[in-house]
Amino acid sequence: MLTGPPGFLDKAMGLELLRFKRSLREAKVIRYGDYDYFVNPVTDGVLSVEPTLLEEVIGGFAGASAYRCDLIVAPEAMGIPLAVPLSLRLRLPYIILRKRSYGLPGELRIKHNTGYSDVELFINGVGKGDRVVVVDDVLSTGGTLRSIVRGLRSIGAEVVDVVVAVDKGDKRKELERELGLSIKALVKVEVREGRVVVLS
Repeated sequence: MLTGPPGFLDKAMGLELLRFKRSLREAKVIRYGDYDYFVNPVTDGVLSVEPTLLEEVIGGFAGASAYRCDLIVAPEAMGIPLAVPLSLRLRLPYIILRKRSYGLPGELRIKHNTGYSDVELFINGVGKGDRVVVVDDVLSTGGTLRSIVRGLRSIGAEVVDVVVAVDKGDKRKELERELGLSIKALVKVEVREGRVVVLS
């Protein structure tokens, strides 16, 4: 096992994200109507997630933003295994946007659609003036991220940054203009002829 001072592991692994990119190239693609969905350990968790792969991705997340924030915010479900180790690493609290209501005072329900389903998320524990960084696994149609940012802003929270593991498709620039945010992605991919192609 590699050991050393803070940041040592990132330097040892480099920021090329070689394991992550390989896992994406090997991902199975499933068709949902007109939507190409890829199955990957980091973005789905249904396949074995090797600690070295997760460590590499969290290293990428840690280096992608300055995290000048009060909270890390992530949507259920695959935001959870990203937010938890990132929270531990950065010593910042996290909040998960859940798919069910808890009925807490001030709870906000947001609706959105993804490329393959309609979803509700519930925001609890984020208040006016909170500075947040949103982390998630995949940016595809932009529906989830758009709803989250709008919901957080309606509460009075300030979204200072957005970091995603995978930018899939062509919605990122449009969404950045619409929301007035820079969206950072560790890897950009496209699905072509039933295969995941890593572009960067």
